[in-house]
Parts: sequence; structure tokens; C-alpha cells
Amino acid sequence: MSEQFVVPEELDGVRADAGVAKLMDISRSAAALLIAEGNVTVSASAVGKSAKLVAGSVLEVTVPERRDPLEIVEEVVEGLNILLDDDEFVVIDKPVGVAAHPSPGWVGPTVVGGLAGAGYRISTSGAPERAGIVHRLDVGTSGVMVVAKTEHAYTVLKRAFKERTVDKVYHAVVQGLPDPLEGTIDAPIGRHPGHDWRFAVIEDGRPSVTHYEVLEAYGKASLVEIHLETGRTHQIRVHFSALRHPCAGDLTYGADPRLAANLGLTRQWLHARQLGFTHPRSGEWVEVTSQYPADLQYALELLESGNA
Repeated sequence: MSEQFVVPEELDGVRADAGVAKLMDISRSAAALLIAEGNVTVSASAVGKSAKLVAGSVLEVTVPERRDPLEIVEEVVEGLNILLDDDEFVVIDKPVGVAAHPSPGWVGPTVVGGLAGAGYRISTSGAPERAGIVHRLDVGTSGVMVVAKTEHAYTVLKRAFKERTVDKVYHAVVQGLPDPLEGTIDAPIGRHPGHDWRFAVIEDGRPSVTHYEVLEAYGKASLVEIHLETGRTHQIRVHFSALRHPCAGDLTYGADPRLAANLGLTRQWLHARQLGFTHPRSGEWVEVTSQYPADLQYALELLESGNA
């Protein structure tokens, strides 16, 4: 859609982004985005955001179609495999690089969109873009995840996660060898005071409890099994980083970039290995296991062979 605006006398000499915001009744940042994209022109020439408007000149503004960031995009998501298909829920293997649901700022594939693309009808409880999502895995974490198909399953499973009756088992390769070999990390987590996108162990953070056991020690790194008592964002990554044993490949939380390169890792070695929960209808215990994806398996084999 294109619109034309004649610059009035009162906007003569005003910066283009401020003037376009005034003329179109939009925010200055939205006006700046239109200008940065080359969507504002005078006599077929793109206008710079700091350019000064001239009274009487004609602005041609093209407003592009923008996708709603919360819109569910139905698509086939490679690697999103079904581990268990039940009338009440579906358990999937979430690949790395896939978000649980749409959100502002995320333009990649989602679990919700992938299931819709595969023909699954899932629960519509909660926000529409989060249909059926009762828990989440980080975009950079792969593994087992359950999604509710029915309203009943959504309610029951959501409560189970909140009340911590779900058994969440992760496997991680962490640098070095944790001491003791088996233990509990009980340390509150909150947003990092210096980085909005990171989390950290901080005094007034939310209670966070991680139980771990070393399964194999390889010298440079160790394979660890983790049971989460709480489910904070980045909990495992933050807790092991605080112990000075960050997940291999996790450069955000202090991992050694040389070891990451040697192992061929472009993300943290962290995988949601197993999920156990009570069936929302029958009350029977359900347990589903996810195999390591190719990149994590490759890194593990390098460690096992001593060639890392």
C-alpha cells in the first residue's frame, strides 16, 4: 500500500523520521523502520532518517505487508519427529533451532506450526499462538517435549508441570569433571544484571534446583544426567556455568571456544533426554526417551575416542 503526503509548513526542516511519524500518526521507531527499508521517497529518491523535510515536497510512503509475529505458520519442520501419538497428547522430538511457539522477534520455525503443518489438531487453551504448549525447550536445546491435543490434557499437564510431578531428565556434556560426581545445585536464578538476554545466579533470583550425576568422564569434559526440580529459563546452563563447568559449546555462558570447535559444536551440548508424566486420562505413568541428534552424537564420539 502506498500513500502520498504533502509536507506542510509546520514540518519544514523537521527530521524525516519525526515528520513521517507525525504525518502518518505512527511511532517514531516505526517511521524510522519504513525509512531504513527505503519505503519513503521524494521524487523517486529514498529519504534518509536524519534528512530534513522541505515544505511543499511530496513524500511517497510504501507500507509493506508485515506478518503478525504471533501468527502460527503451518510448515513442515525437518527433524520434528513424533515419538508418541496419543488421543490426549503428542510427544515430539524437538530439533535445535525450533521455538516452542511464535513470539515477537522470532521468525524461525515453531513446534506449534510444525504440528499444524503435519496435520495435528492441538488444544486451543491459553494464548492462541501457544496452543497446546504446556512446557517449553529453548530454541537451542533439542529433545523430548509433550504437547496437549485436548483441553482436558492441557489443563492436567499444565498443572503437572506447575506442581513438579513431571520427571524431566536431561543429558549434558559439561567441561571438566564436576566435584562431587553426584549432587544438587540449589542456587536462585534471575536476569543477569548486565545482560538482558542472559541469566545468572543472583541473590534475589527465583528458587532453582538441579540434581545431577556424572555418567562418563572424558578428561576434557563429562557426560552428566540431570533431573530438574524447577524449570527456570537456561537453568542447567546457568547452574553449570556457575560451577565453572559450562555446557560444552555454550559460548554464551563461558564455554571454551576451542573445545567447541574441536567437537564441531555450534550450540550447547544439552539434550532433553527423557520425559515422564501421568497420563491425563488413564492415570498410568508415561515415559518417553529421545535419542541424541547427529551433532551431539558426533561430539560425544569424539570425546569417547580421545580425539577431541
